[in-house]
Amino acid sequence: MLVLGVDPGSSVTGFGLVQNIAGQLSYCHDEQLKLPAKADAGTKLALLYDHTTELLQKYKPDQLAVEGVFYGVNVKSMLVLGQARGAVLVAGAKFGLSINEYPPALVKQAVVGYGKATKDQVEHMVKLLLKVSTITGEHAADALAIAICHHHQSRLQEWQRT
Repeated sequence: MLVLGVDPGSSVTGFGLVQNIAGQLSYCHDEQLKLPAKADAGTKLALLYDHTTELLQKYKPDQLAVEGVFYGVNVKSMLVLGQARGAVLVAGAKFGLSINEYPPALVKQAVVGYGKATKDQVEHMVKLLLKVSTITGEHAADALAIAICHHHQSRLQEWQRT
């Protein structure tokens, strides 16, 4: 199963592909999309949707995993983040993918073993788990962590069914 993990953002969005082959997770791809700071919201969302669509066409993942909604102090920032998530979710839905959302604390728990882990700890563990030496950046590391979390959650659901 190939999973595209996405860490949506209003300025930078991370993407990470992780495959499970016979119970072994393997790294496939990671990248970050930096959106133009001066662009209007519609332009940014179109770019994010188009880029997500390109990745879905190129890699043909089986499932999509996205960082879920969390609460923040700045309401405007949360609305903009929600719009970015929406662009990614629509792209996934257009491809008929199963869309799975995970809160940041669960992602950190799945990768590091501690729900309040730092970004550096997450990136370090992602590199260890996927046996890679470099990752494009912290948003790409988060996206890979989201994909890893989905693989773990899928495995848990399988075990619960048996």
